[in-house]
Amino acid sequence: MCLVLGVAALAGVGSLASAINAGLAERGQDLLGGDVAVRLSGRFATADELATIRATGTVNEVVKLRGMAANASGGDAVLAEVKAVDDRWPLYGRVVIDGAAHIIPGTAAAQPALADKLNLKPGDRITLGQVSLRYLGPLVEEADRAADGFGFGPGLVIHRADLERAGLLGLGSLFTVDYRIKLPPGTSIEFARTRLEAAVKTGGGRVRDRSNGAPGTRNFVTQLGQFLTLVGLTALVVAGVGVAGGVSAYMGARTRTIATLKVLGADSATIRAVYLWQLALVSAGAVLIGLLIGAITPAAVGQFAADSLPVPPAPGPQWGALALAATYGSLVALAFALWPLGQGAAMPAARLLRSLTERRARPGLGTIATIAAAIILVLALTIIEAEQKLFVMGFLAGAIGLILLLWALAALVKWAATRAPRPGGTLARLALANLHRPGAPTRNLIVALGLGLTLFATLASIEGTLAAQINRTIPTRAPSFFVLDIPNDAKDRFATRVAATAPGAQTVIVPSLRGPVTAVNGVPAEKINAPEAWILRGDRGLSYAADLPASNSIVQGKWWPRDYAGPPLVSIDEDAARVLGLKIGDTITLSVLGVEITATIASTRKIDWQSLGFNFAILFAPGTLEAAPHGWMATVQVPTSAEPALQRAITREFPTASSIRVKDVIGQVQTLLGQLSAAIRAAASVTVAAGIAVLVGTIAAGARARTYDAVLLKLLGATRGQVVRATLAEYGAIAVIVAGLALVLGSAAGWFVITQVFNLEWTPDWPRVVITVVVGAIATIFLGLVGNWQALSARPAAVLRQL
Repeated sequence: MCLVLGVAALAGVGSLASAINAGLAERGQDLLGGDVAVRLSGRFATADELATIRATGTVNEVVKLRGMAANASGGDAVLAEVKAVDDRWPLYGRVVIDGAAHIIPGTAAAQPALADKLNLKPGDRITLGQVSLRYLGPLVEEADRAADGFGFGPGLVIHRADLERAGLLGLGSLFTVDYRIKLPPGTSIEFARTRLEAAVKTGGGRVRDRSNGAPGTRNFVTQLGQFLTLVGLTALVVAGVGVAGGVSAYMGARTRTIATLKVLGADSATIRAVYLWQLALVSAGAVLIGLLIGAITPAAVGQFAADSLPVPPAPGPQWGALALAATYGSLVALAFALWPLGQGAAMPAARLLRSLTERRARPGLGTIATIAAAIILVLALTIIEAEQKLFVMGFLAGAIGLILLLWALAALVKWAATRAPRPGGTLARLALANLHRPGAPTRNLIVALGLGLTLFATLASIEGTLAAQINRTIPTRAPSFFVLDIPNDAKDRFATRVAATAPGAQTVIVPSLRGPVTAVNGVPAEKINAPEAWILRGDRGLSYAADLPASNSIVQGKWWPRDYAGPPLVSIDEDAARVLGLKIGDTITLSVLGVEITATIASTRKIDWQSLGFNFAILFAPGTLEAAPHGWMATVQVPTSAEPALQRAITREFPTASSIRVKDVIGQVQTLLGQLSAAIRAAASVTVAAGIAVLVGTIAAGARARTYDAVLLKLLGATRGQVVRATLAEYGAIAVIVAGLALVLGSAAGWFVITQVFNLEWTPDWPRVVITVVVGAIATIFLGLVGNWQALSARPAAVLRQL
């Protein structure tokens, strides 16, 4: 049972992640919208670039940006992620619009969420910027939607011809252009990609091909799958504790058989081989059942949670994920089974016959070496398979440390119970003795249940703190709006309009540009092997400042003078600099509107991202970006009652500007965190289930001894109620110990994650954490009593006749 749970968790998570990634790969052309695609940020292709792009194959141009859309018949405007397409869209895949054939000039189609917000019906008019469009209907299917990534609003698709009329492409507007290419038959992907990269490299263009049509989605699925795999591996370790307990009980029940075989001439190697084959067969059966459950997991999730998946999982078994889960399960079973197996096989026949409670011998060095090799192989496989190796090594170190700590605490509990003063009552003395008697389940239960409950307590403390930050801290500190794409020549007019519409409003306006990092110290970004370097992925928000922002502090280097006028300098986020190994004086190259700028790093900064103002990982010194076409962005803080009027005024007077309500962003974050928490809790539940399986197995293994104990107590005059109370006291003590350890260790782990990883204030929801561990403690007591009920109810006469 323990192995089935652990292997099923690993095989299920691995198969689902693999099936989704396979689905992304199979639909790479549909998601990308072509065989190859070129993405430019903030600009269109030059004549030379466009000539190369068109010479490569059939081209479809898609422009993505944000805009404020409204129902022309009335109502407030809402933020929409706008996608402007031409007549060739899509080159691959399908687009289904309910009630219409395709997008033509003067029309628009919306995702259902946007249609609901604007109360749109087919035939209604949509106002977008300076243009009015006829609404065709909702987008039922959109082949390339998963490749669009995270957006602040639902999608709106318009025709490319209407984009200029809408007036959304002002000077410095934030937009991206995708040139998607359908290659002629027989054209090599590698050849086309190399040709396009050479054409757009100097302008900061990025080239993708159909092998990875939605890189953002793929990265998210891979990283989440990696984390859930680690949680599943934790469950498998708990299962290993159950394997050790089960093998120990099994070998204990075969003590007389082993002794007889040894008396008849069998040596320890023969005994070990006989029982190792038995355990191998049982383990193989358990692993196969777990693999079967894991193999059907993608189809089951695809059936019941299709709306939550970016693409349907690929059909069929994911053999790589299943093979890895089988390897993990077999190695863990071997590592945890060999110790009790070696103990039983190494015991001399005389000691085996003399006492069933004789202290067992330590296994030989060969057995210990094999166990160590299996554990090292599991750790090595986990690290090799990991995308983010540092994170995985940290997780493994923490999990191993927790297991060793629980093991040591369990030994301490048994030691303390041995030396504790004897209580006055008989039943209390019996319950205390049961904690340290030979064969006591104390150690296994504390390690297995403690690990599962600690994981749940950690999750509860993290979720509570994040919920508190989102629901209480963020709303009190956050501005009312983020306003993007303010025209370069409208900065002063925007500030005047805000002050006139909402007197007393707090407004902060900063310059805004975007561009990717193309090289670090002269090394092209695509050749830098640093998966944790988020600053190299996609476009980065850029700005320039004479003064150090209030929410920033210098870590290394120094800030430039306000009147600086020299070679390009930048200040970079300290975490990004640490991941890339950058120091003061190193260089970083960025592409801004197709022009590559190499700047020297003058300082690194610690950024308070909780300030919820405009914080930039890369800030330029004055004198470099001012001449580049760019817009402005602003934060505006006004009373809630003034928000609708201000948003209407901004939308009416500045059609290119997009206002993002912080409340809407918080709602999206809450939804995303809820989905992530549900996935993590589902995986963590397997750990708790494995702990329960260990509890049940321990009870079953000790049923015979427990039955004899109950019978002897009854012969000495104890009633069933007294025996039950003694058992309740025993499992109650274990439950209190496990719950207490889980509360302390889970809270400590949660504190570390919140304060050191997320850099947030530690504000846990203590009722949630306490309820989590209390429920676990009650379940332990209940299962302990139910599992032992048959032994406690045994009739002395029936049991004595079997002795």
